[in-house]
Amino acid sequence: MSAAERTPAPRGAPRYGRYVVVLAIVVVLAITVNTLTTKPNGAKGVEVGHRLPPFAVPLALSNLSGDADVATRADQGSAGRVPACAERGAQILNVCQLYERAPLVLALFVDSGSCPAILGDLERLASSFPGVHFAGVAIKPDRGALRRLVRSRRLSFPIGVDHDGVLVGLYKVASCPQVSFALPGGLVQSSALLHRPPISVLRARVSELQAAARARGWRAPTG
Repeated sequence: MSAAERTPAPRGAPRYGRYVVVLAIVVVLAITVNTLTTKPNGAKGVEVGHRLPPFAVPLALSNLSGDADVATRADQGSAGRVPACAERGAQILNVCQLYERAPLVLALFVDSGSCPAILGDLERLASSFPGVHFAGVAIKPDRGALRRLVRSRRLSFPIGVDHDGVLVGLYKVASCPQVSFALPGGLVQSSALLHRPPISVLRARVSELQAAARARGWRAPTG
């Protein structure tokens, strides 16, 4: 070590190195927190007043397999050969069919962690809102695990399978669950829920959807 290196810093001289290290740590922490709490652009679901994008997917408990049909016209390449709204059948969940003549509450979710708990919440509410359609679609699920989940919860509404995850981009999904509220005809009535809310909040949102549909002339079927 040279004499220059052994010379102590003058009394009272600032220890800049120490403060630079502390400042760097603070900056890194701030960036990390911001990254974790800020959602990416577009991570808000389908915009209010826009129609839910069409799709048709296999029902979880069906024998049907394959990717989602999201075509808006015939022979649309990888999106599908047949327009999604035209794909009907006992083994298919078709979003167009669901919102055709009724309000729709649609939950997109993954079949792991606490996310599927939203299905139990929707089941609790479904009987209180006759005529309102409820549905769920699992994104890239384990089909066997999803079937066990649906059977164990004895859900009264349909659950579909988005095998290839195409609805993530189509519906601007970046959180789990994502719950959309659509009027008859498919127009989005209010902003999507991007998390699982208290059941009271979810009930209030479904009530608002029902009231908005009634104000537009919709009436729940009787009998």
